[in-house]
Amino acid sequence: MTELMTKSNKRRLSMALYLNYLVHGIGLIILTQNMQALGGFWNVPIATVSYVISGIGIGKLIAYFIFGYLSDRFGREKLVLTGTLSYMVFFIGIPFTHNIAIAYLFAIIAGVANSALDSGTYPTFVEMGGNSSASNVFIKAFMSVGEFILPLFIATLEVHQLWFGWSFIGALLVLVVNLFILRGAHFPDRNQVDEEFSEEHQSLSKVRRVIATIALALYGYTTMAIMILFTQWISLFATNDLGYSSLISHGLLSLYSIGSISGVVVMFILLKLNFTETKLLVVTNTISLIAILTVTHASTVIVTAVACFVFGFTAAGGVMQIALNVLLKMFPKHKGVITGTYFTFGSIATFTIPIVTGILSKTSLQSVMNFDVMIGLVGTVLVVVTALAISTGNVFAHAGQSMMTLLHMGPAPVSQGRSKDE
Repeated sequence: MTELMTKSNKRRLSMALYLNYLVHGIGLIILTQNMQALGGFWNVPIATVSYVISGIGIGKLIAYFIFGYLSDRFGREKLVLTGTLSYMVFFIGIPFTHNIAIAYLFAIIAGVANSALDSGTYPTFVEMGGNSSASNVFIKAFMSVGEFILPLFIATLEVHQLWFGWSFIGALLVLVVNLFILRGAHFPDRNQVDEEFSEEHQSLSKVRRVIATIALALYGYTTMAIMILFTQWISLFATNDLGYSSLISHGLLSLYSIGSISGVVVMFILLKLNFTETKLLVVTNTISLIAILTVTHASTVIVTAVACFVFGFTAAGGVMQIALNVLLKMFPKHKGVITGTYFTFGSIATFTIPIVTGILSKTSLQSVMNFDVMIGLVGTVLVVVTALAISTGNVFAHAGQSMMTLLHMGPAPVSQGRSKDE
């Protein structure tokens, strides 16, 4: 199928994959954004609606690793189509379902759809060639756009007192159109290895590779956890603990979304300019840690607003996708399994964070936000460990050469030794 990967086909395929993630961004928050409407529709308390939402995490947890294997075994196209069709079932099912058990099943299907899309899409961008890091990060941009436009659409429905289900039907119609675009596109051959893409990390020793892999897998949990916690609790925290108005408190989440979209664009540009992925991870996680610490202890609206924007820019600006690309470089022949494993840790966060924060919220909302700071700290440590594991040899070599030069001990022999090592 390689000969069919023309520029026009790549553009068509890329557009279809990105549109899927625009709808996926909607799917991530559509239940939480419609909690009150769904509670009234199902005639249940908000807590029960929250229980239904947890089904998404269950679906992810069940499906990720399996779909990663299936992606490597049977190809990316089947997984992407599975994800698209599963999301269609979810969007058509929820607004017409009165039974809570069936609604929970549809939520699980949404999690399965998420898993299928990730397992098929990220490896596809790698196998299409080009700057896959930038392409995979751009996925986050479309997710952020979906997360940005849905609340506005729902607010419009509420103002005009229209049926909440139109938000689901709108997403469904986008997928129907995209299905025709997707069916006309050809996928690249699976499991092909781009030597230029992976050679940077192929010289790693086994120990350093294991350390980096474990650190990045755990980072898959923290990077998802820190975003989930923030988006679920920031508005309530700002209203109850910081004393801001409802409008300002909800506006903070919008600033976070705008920061996320801006961050993706900047990350995309930096990766196109061949900035080092591990350095970007260290810098962005350090800044996001400072930002979330500021949010939890700010006392003025302007400081909180700026910190929320910066947090969105750094914590949700594509760092999850950048970390995944570093993993894919280390295991280029098992892209589906690695993608599935990485996002499995993220799905564990999707399931566990609401439970943990629900318990903490009984103490105080401040303790919930402090927990987010702790997660940010752990995530920063993990990316620092990853950077050191991947680049320690080169760092020591450069440092040793510089020291030799400063001591006038003859840089030429060191240079030769260094070249030999590399």
